[in-house]
Amino acid sequence: MRLRLREFRFRTGPYEYRVVQPWRPLRHTSLRAPDPIGWLLGDHDGLNRLAGLFSFAAHSRHTIVHLPLRDGVPPDEGVGDTVDLVLAHHTLGLRPSQWPDLRGRLRHGTPLTVRTDEARTARAAAAWHARVGRTGFRDVLRHATHARTFFLFGSRDVFAETAGWFAHAAGHGPYQKGVAKGRMTMMGEIPALVQPPGGGHPLDVLICFKPYPPYAHFRRPGEPLGRATRPRRPTAAP
Repeated sequence: MRLRLREFRFRTGPYEYRVVQPWRPLRHTSLRAPDPIGWLLGDHDGLNRLAGLFSFAAHSRHTIVHLPLRDGVPPDEGVGDTVDLVLAHHTLGLRPSQWPDLRGRLRHGTPLTVRTDEARTARAAAAWHARVGRTGFRDVLRHATHARTFFLFGSRDVFAETAGWFAHAAGHGPYQKGVAKGRMTMMGEIPALVQPPGGGHPLDVLICFKPYPPYAHFRRPGEPLGRATRPRRPTAAP
């Protein structure tokens, strides 16, 4: 997948940071942080680009991926405040408390175009699956919510696994019943989130497909054109 990004590079003390954002906002994609259930709603474009951005994050250990999802169209479903999303490898050592200062430095970014390698991402996801359930398995997504931002910290393999969930939601969501009428449909969840100690209701972020309004524009793949949009036949000559 070809991704157009905006890149920022700056120093804070002895540390140099590289942050990327989508060049074009994910206009019809939103995220509500889990409390204990979170909702990530997106149309085909948004979920498809999320798959690409998670794939990019998987193989970019020294890069912070920032998705300013609060800049999009406010969702008409779900409960709670919308938040941005940040992806970073746990080895980078980013702390959520650092983010407000770093976010304030995101000015005058430069254009960047990258291509993701879906085959390589699939191999990394398969490596994650091969280790799930083993004794001592800890390749999971740590998370935090701070400064209206939801943070996911992980490794190459778990980010690659998550990219697959978004690709599935983007590819199969448009075929589900009711979506042409604007109904949200759940397509999965962000996998392997670390659960808080003490039990209780499991924490989860649901991945949902929903086309953007007005819904008359939306047609499920493979469906014939409706009467309202079918071109008229030319009038026969007298």
